[in-house]
Amino acid sequence: MDRILEPELMDDPKQAEAYARADFVEENQGFVDRFKEYFPEFAKGKVLDLGCGPADIPIRFAKLYPACQVIGVDASAPMIQLGDLAVKQAGLTDRITLRCERFEDVAGARIVDAVISNSLLHHLPNPLQFWQKLRQLVKPGAPVLVMDLLRPDSPEAAQAIVDQYAADEPDILRRDFYNSLLAAFTEDEIGSQLARMNLTRLLIDIPDYRHWVVGGIIY
Repeated sequence: MDRILEPELMDDPKQAEAYARADFVEENQGFVDRFKEYFPEFAKGKVLDLGCGPADIPIRFAKLYPACQVIGVDASAPMIQLGDLAVKQAGLTDRITLRCERFEDVAGARIVDAVISNSLLHHLPNPLQFWQKLRQLVKPGAPVLVMDLLRPDSPEAAQAIVDQYAADEPDILRRDFYNSLLAAFTEDEIGSQLARMNLTRLLIDIPDYRHWVVGGIIY
């Protein structure tokens, strides 16, 4: 199945609200736990979350790493509004900063000690821009962890995944999940992107049939 692009931003407040209310505890906590597993020596510094959404991962990360400052960037204003509220409720406004900004517009070079990103890449028409920006922003020797959906073999397979994992979710979230699966990348495509950007030191893992994970140190 060829990739089918979806809208780059989740600008509809109803979309953002449905996403924020969805049960992503297993995926999001698993992502943060995987970072700790991959990089056991990492303990402090400035961490950038590209495509932070409603800030669930920044909050989980900040709780796990009390010596870190987390900057979350997302181009969706409704997502950032929900994220700001969640950060305030978590009592972490002193350590988490959220910005409504496109990842391409993040200024600076070698300015952060780690980069994390979950479920941003499938939104992008040109994924190479993401890998280029990621490499630009991190300091030499910084860990990076990126996770996203795997594209199924067919629309029918995508619908089966939606029916299995989002059966009780609102229709708007089921629709977005389906479209995201169609817009996602395969393992081979991710490998090709890393090769083109000279990022082959980063390793690809397939933890389940719905996700791929890329992790490693950038020098």
